[in-house]
Amino acid sequence: MAARNKARKRAFQILFEAEQRGAAPRAVMADWIRLARTDDRQPPVTEYTMRLVEGYAAHAGRIDELLAGYSVGWTLDRMPAVDRNVLRLGTYELLWEDDVPDAVVLDEAVQLAKEFSTDDSPSFVNGLLGRLLELKPTLQR
Repeated sequence: MAARNKARKRAFQILFEAEQRGAAPRAVMADWIRLARTDDRQPPVTEYTMRLVEGYAAHAGRIDELLAGYSVGWTLDRMPAVDRNVLRLGTYELLWEDDVPDAVVLDEAVQLAKEFSTDDSPSFVNGLLGRLLELKPTLQR
């Protein structure tokens, strides 16, 4: 598994855990970093994982606004938690990580949905991120 692929998976897991615990993503990431120092079973938090979690945290309000506004027939609360967090991560990377090709962002998000969510989730994630990609020049702020 490529380094960025692992970093994305860990960032997704941190976002998901943060939501489940009702904690800030940065606090959960700090917990992961502390655990990794003392428990070799805890996966390391790489620089790219930190960049993704920090980036999402910095743009969380805007990301949720975009997801709520462009997901047809689905409110954020109604989305499965896995899908919501895959989409949050994918939206951040799509709109604010210019060094990652858009096709890679979509493919990686779909792969996370395939691995962790329902049978319908990959197409939902692909469709919503595809819509945001079409509108990308007008969405960044």
